[in-house]
This record gives sequence, structure tokens and C-alpha cells, in this order.
Amino acid sequence: QVQLVESGGGLVQAGGSLRLSCAASGRTFSSYAMGWFRQAPGKEREFVAAISRSGGSTDYADSVKGRFTISRDNAKNSMYLQMNNLKPEDTAVYYCAAVEGPRRHYYIDYGRYNYWGQGTQVTVSS
Repeated sequence: QVQLVESGGGLVQAGGSLRLSCAASGRTFSSYAMGWFRQAPGKEREFVAAISRSGGSTDYADSVKGRFTISRDNAKNSMYLQMNNLKPEDTAVYYCAAVEGPRRHYYIDYGRYNYWGQGTQVTVSS
């Protein structure tokens, strides 16, 4: 098993930046493909970004491409989401998630993930 804890959320003005972190504990972090998802009030949880076990493969939702960057540091058991040029529509609770899988794979379907953090709130004011 792996335990996940997000941090770094907060209130920021439109056009600003935030960096989310996801700290993992338990089993070997490099065994897990990782992802970021978000859920706004009244909406379904949606995919934001994903990264493979090695960090060599990534993918992004179209709505965040060019603005968000996912990365991981397996030596520090951590994953990150750098969010630039934030927009009010980015307001949501952001979750990190983990799933065991092949080394080069990543997953965009939240149903594939079996470990989740508690979430961190990101609020972007206009």
C-alpha cells in the first residue's frame, strides 16, 4: 500500500501560479504510476495530468496543456504539479492518485487508480 498527502493549494489571483506536492509513504514510490485529478463543486472528478513510474512519459488534459507541468522525484517519494497562468475555471479540489503498473505506462482514467490523497483546495479569483 501507499499513502498520499497533497499540499500546496491556496487562493491565488488569475494569472498566478501554484505548485502542488504529493508526498508518498509506504511501498516503493517508483512502483506507481501517478496522476493528478480535480473536482469542482457540482462536477465530476476530471483528469488533469499523469506521469509514468520513471517520469519519462506524461500526459495532460487539453484544458491545462501549456500551463501545467507534472513531475516526480522518486528519490524524494514525491510528485508535483506546477500550475502557471491559473484561471478561475481551475478552481477545484486537487487530488493525487497512484496505481501500480508497467514502467512506461500512465493512466488518465480515474477508475484505474486505487490510492488517493485527501485533496487540496485551489481557488483562483478573477
